[in-house]
Amino acid sequence: MVLCLQKEAEVKLYERMNLKELKEAEDDFDEADMKAVEMYRQQRLQEWKRLQRRQKYGELREICGEQYVKEVTNAPKDVWVIIHLYRSSIPMCLLVNQHLGLLAKRFPEAKFVKAIVNSCIQNYHDRCLPTIFVYKTGQIKGRFIGVAECGGINLKVEELEWKLAEVGAIKTDLEENPKKDIMDMMTFSVQNISAHKDTNTKSSDVM
Repeated sequence: MVLCLQKEAEVKLYERMNLKELKEAEDDFDEADMKAVEMYRQQRLQEWKRLQRRQKYGELREICGEQYVKEVTNAPKDVWVIIHLYRSSIPMCLLVNQHLGLLAKRFPEAKFVKAIVNSCIQNYHDRCLPTIFVYKTGQIKGRFIGVAECGGINLKVEELEWKLAEVGAIKTDLEENPKKDIMDMMTFSVQNISAHKDTNTKSSDVM
């Protein structure tokens, strides 16, 4: 029993080792140990990659047109990229930047960038701003062009989070569209107005 406990303690040592130490200690493990060590190594490697990504992203970064291909189109294939083309003179653009900054911290596995529109596209119309493109593997997977598509002038950060989650760029904990209640109220109001008009029309026909 003492030998078994001692052996178990030796095997458990790998849980306190970093990747370099695991590599150096390989000769001291038998076949069963090596399988456990390899599983643990892969686990630590994935944790390290996640940590590196959190350190690399986690903020809304400013880029220019010259960096577009490198930072957006040629981003790593497993990374979602959200880019906001904006103009600082447009209040809605400033609101979107504010929300994206919060979402970048909340979802550090995704890459959030912004760029002044003139540095990327010349003569871009103000009515098309804000413009949000969502990329994955160099392809546009989603786009929101103009105030209405981006969510309106009263856009809340949760509503933008839902839009990006629907595209697949982030994994949200939201269970339903935050704007659903407002949309339901609008639909109910429209139905009431239509019903009221129908009633008035029928009354006029009778008279």
